[in-house]
Amino acid sequence: MTIRYPWLLFDADDTLFDYGRAENEAVRGAFEAQGVAFDDRWLAAYRVVNARAWRALEQGRVTPARLRVVRFEELFAELGLALDPVAFSAVYLGQLAMQAHLTDGALEVVESLRADHRVAIITNGLSDVQRPRIARSPLAGVVEHLVISEEIGAAKPDPAFFAVALERMGGPDRRDVLVIGDSLSSDIAGGVAAGLDTCWFNPRAHGRGDVPAPTYEIRRLDELPALLGH
Repeated sequence: MTIRYPWLLFDADDTLFDYGRAENEAVRGAFEAQGVAFDDRWLAAYRVVNARAWRALEQGRVTPARLRVVRFEELFAELGLALDPVAFSAVYLGQLAMQAHLTDGALEVVESLRADHRVAIITNGLSDVQRPRIARSPLAGVVEHLVISEEIGAAKPDPAFFAVALERMGGPDRRDVLVIGDSLSSDIAGGVAAGLDTCWFNPRAHGRGDVPAPTYEIRRLDELPALLGH
């Protein structure tokens, strides 16, 4: 039986975009721009602090505006660095906005699917980062809609985020929509809560824990066309 979803909602970071590479380059570039010699150990420390901040955003405990700064407040306190977190955040976000590296196969997969599916990107990222990144990428002319949590006042996994996304898409039947993403806590849990089918992109074969089961699971993006009946 052929599986058909007229609408495909892709997460951005770590699904279509190589966020690890972008983050690495942006963190290093920000420190260098501030005239501070970079210590490789700082990247791992930043990733821990940053992941904590994004979890807080998903849970509604911080706003996007607060997230921009709090992660650097915590990082500099941990590292004992006397840097201005507000100024550093602005430099970092500028660096990050220039990083448009895609994950392996992302462009080829999306281009192959667009003939039979409509494609949107749904992201909890920050507007002044995500819009320039996507505009600079080859996906700019492929994606119909870009829904950013900061712009709509709700973040995945909040069902309100998906309600706005569906409204912008013209209100398709929820059975006609598939959410594809790497995050169990935002993409998969959010899609399930919104009554949408989900596909977990799990390249590192992580365990699922007690998060609601996705409809599908893939290790590589190039598995998606076959899953959809292509």
